[in-house]
Amino acid sequence: MSSLNLDDFTDLIERPDGGVRRDAEARRERQVVPPGSLGRLDDLGEWLAAAQSAVPVRPVERPRVVLFAGDHGIAGLGVSARAAGSAVDLVREVLEGGRPVSVLARRLGVPVRVVDMALDCDPESLPEDVVRHRVRRGSGRIDVEDALSPEEAEAAFRAGMAVADEEADSGTDLVVLGDLSVGGTTAAGVLVAALCGTDASVVTGRGGLAIDDLAWMRKCAAIRDALRRARPVLGDQLQLLATVGGADLTAMTGFLLQAAVRKLPVVLDGVVAAACALVGQRVAFRAPDWWLAAHDSGEPAQAKALDRMALDPLLSHGVTVGEGAGGLLALPLVQAAAALAAELPERPKDSEQPDSEQPEAGAEPETEPKAEPEHGAAQDR
Repeated sequence: MSSLNLDDFTDLIERPDGGVRRDAEARRERQVVPPGSLGRLDDLGEWLAAAQSAVPVRPVERPRVVLFAGDHGIAGLGVSARAAGSAVDLVREVLEGGRPVSVLARRLGVPVRVVDMALDCDPESLPEDVVRHRVRRGSGRIDVEDALSPEEAEAAFRAGMAVADEEADSGTDLVVLGDLSVGGTTAAGVLVAALCGTDASVVTGRGGLAIDDLAWMRKCAAIRDALRRARPVLGDQLQLLATVGGADLTAMTGFLLQAAVRKLPVVLDGVVAAACALVGQRVAFRAPDWWLAAHDSGEPAQAKALDRMALDPLLSHGVTVGEGAGGLLALPLVQAAAALAAELPERPKDSEQPDSEQPEAGAEPETEPKAEPEHGAAQDR
């Protein structure tokens, strides 16, 4: 029997500080730019203040991209435009600086961390700091078998928690969370369909590298078959991840929940991160208060998951590449919101009188007639 009790997260995760958020809102009311004129940046600044328990909000100075990597056995059915077992190629390209996330991270000065959970390759072919949390080589084919054994699922979940603790302890103040996987969007679709009670066709998208119609039909069928295996275990989220998730998705869920425990804000990149967040919400209902949705990737499963969690994406640019790129595009918005909330000056005290109470130009100020003292009352001197 597992020693990991997910119910503990319900008690461990608190909401961002509501009193601090009210203080941030009050401060925003006093600033020279009228409240609401900065649109969603106002809300972002107040959210950050509550997450940091600080007014004025501190700048986001030490963000990091964390990418969990893995191969999924379901990719062998031709549900992805990439060859099954080829996620290691994506990892190498990221490490060598040739992927979109690498370019954006260099431009923004943000370090990228890759965590191998289940790549289908020899671990000696990658750096030790990438592979040290690996649980297994590839995840099972979820339409006919479990993705992980119960022991592997617990190990993957704990690995995600450990990575969250490492980031929080190192001073990271915001994480952009993404994945590097082949077959991961299929597993994500199964999780979202199971938790939202929808059919496979409602959540089946085209993936980061768009698939054709025949591959889409294969993917839809694979999600349908895996969904039959997922429904009986909906009451146990760790078993659900073991059945139809995979090592990378299980670790991402553990990361998200432990980050909320550590009060570390997370920006969710794409459909895989959204699916893991949805599982996290089922575990601890307050956890989504610590997460932001970076962008709308166009994946129907992502839209379904974000709607269920009431998370509104910051951007909608049609970025489907995954790998944290969309999350990084949203990062400057978050940093801008923090800067504006902290650095805009407040109005001088004497300018806070409402316009309706100011005397008209050229008008003589009204003077109230002095009241005659009552009989027997002492007059002021």
